[in-house]
Amino acid sequence: MRIKKGDKVIVITGSDKGKEGIVQAVFPKTHKVVVEGVNVHKKHRKPTQKTPEGSIVEIYVPIDVSNVAVIDPKTKKATRVTYKVEKDQKIRITKASGAKLD
Repeated sequence: MRIKKGDKVIVITGSDKGKEGIVQAVFPKTHKVVVEGVNVHKKHRKPTQKTPEGSIVEIYVPIDVSNVAVIDPKTKKATRVTYKVEKDQKIRITKASGAKLD
């Protein structure tokens, strides 16, 4: 996957299209990412002895990695990511402006 934790991304499709956020978690096996402020659902908690009234909690649900794009630090627009090898190190570079992400 070309998206890592801490990247600033924009949602390019779906009900949250156009929203921006920072990647909180990455799940490579399922090709999903959790983005802050995107795909927020409400979960109803049952009453327990600790909380006899119960509660409603907002949780971030993972979104497919194909539905998000990295934001280019120079142009502030969505872009694709490529790799370049410099001095035996693999560096992530944006396609649009060639800016380094790592």
